[in-house]
Amino acid sequence: MVSRNEFSLPALPKILKKMSKKMFDLRNFARSAKMPIFSAISFAAIFFLLYSDHLFSGPSSSSGTALQEPALPITTELPQLNTQMNIDQEDYDDEGEIVDPLVPPENVTKAGRIEWFRQKLPELDLLNSNELSEKFHGRILEFFNNNCSVQFYMVWLSPAKTFGPREFLCMDSLFHSNPEACLIIVSRSMDSKHGYRKLKPVLDLGFKVLAVTPDVPFLVQDTPGEDWLEDMKSGTRDPGYIPLTINLSNLIRIAMIYKYGGVYIDTDFIVLKDFSELRNAVGAQTVDPVTNQWSSINNAVVAFDLGHPMLLEFIKEFSNTFNGNKWGYNGPAMFSRVFQRMGGSLPDYNITVLQPKAFYPVDWIQIRRLFRKPTTGSQSRWADRLLVELQDSYALHLWNKRSRELIIEDGSVMDRLIAEHCVVCQHINHA
Repeated sequence: MVSRNEFSLPALPKILKKMSKKMFDLRNFARSAKMPIFSAISFAAIFFLLYSDHLFSGPSSSSGTALQEPALPITTELPQLNTQMNIDQEDYDDEGEIVDPLVPPENVTKAGRIEWFRQKLPELDLLNSNELSEKFHGRILEFFNNNCSVQFYMVWLSPAKTFGPREFLCMDSLFHSNPEACLIIVSRSMDSKHGYRKLKPVLDLGFKVLAVTPDVPFLVQDTPGEDWLEDMKSGTRDPGYIPLTINLSNLIRIAMIYKYGGVYIDTDFIVLKDFSELRNAVGAQTVDPVTNQWSSINNAVVAFDLGHPMLLEFIKEFSNTFNGNKWGYNGPAMFSRVFQRMGGSLPDYNITVLQPKAFYPVDWIQIRRLFRKPTTGSQSRWADRLLVELQDSYALHLWNKRSRELIIEDGSVMDRLIAEHCVVCQHINHA
């Protein structure tokens, strides 16, 4: 088992600890939203149309720690399925699906990029509330009224056609280890008929997954992120050369957990273990070889109680120090900065920084070894040893930026993991 006592931050008042026990309690939210009601005839027609479709397939990032990383020292301890498809959502076929409108032109100055962004603003629905996104809160509350063992979130701001086998594997393995969990995919493109077809294999098995178009203004309301969003919408702030969708994902994941509580996970993982006891935790990506203390924290898996004050610190850091020209600056590096800044002066927020083996047991340099079939005795022994060590991990990060083009060879570590941790097990191994 992964130790529940890892790195720590100092101790908080009893009142916060009581709050921490109310993980995923949505009764604190009073905002209501009416869900659309279809006639029985209309719904039956739509249901028949969608069920006649077949699953589509297609193909999803930060540095890691080595597999042989020693265990870290202990210091202190530190969430009836709705129809997922939205009929009113605009849908696109494989050829006509839109490209990301938030990718800036190359080789432009800061002033030129700001001007480009200002011209793009009228078409950037993602930054605004609309008739569809305003149903977001109500859909979330209704969906989570399903006896969820854990409330999981993914964010997908790319076209639905790019939600491929690797992303499906993450969802598939999540339900293998957490069959009673609820999964929200925050995504405009997946909240569509095309997205429904992507999710249909797990929905058919009765698992609880909902793709929902986000309401970004609502998510950042009454948080430091509200000022950042207004600056971006005013067209006076540099979005940077990195696609804004990447940085929006960093913000949305924190805001979702702050509003509703639960576990955010990137789509390039294989989930290996039940997450139901994971509370107020993040994962170290690397450790200092001299002090044996964490040196960087990743935000690819984040688990917090609803309304946890540490999440506001992350949002404040994101808003105040936003830089769209540095990869990871508003994501993993932002998490690391907050922990370093607050450090020993923090009251006890009941937070655990888990050792790298929890989520990042294999670093991005070694990850390709997991895709290759062992061809020698030493390689086979290494693979067997790794599979035993992974029994102590909650999940395995695949570093898709490095591994997405790799073929999963028969008999490889990946091949064996998929066989042991999937439910649908469809179109994954050689994609």
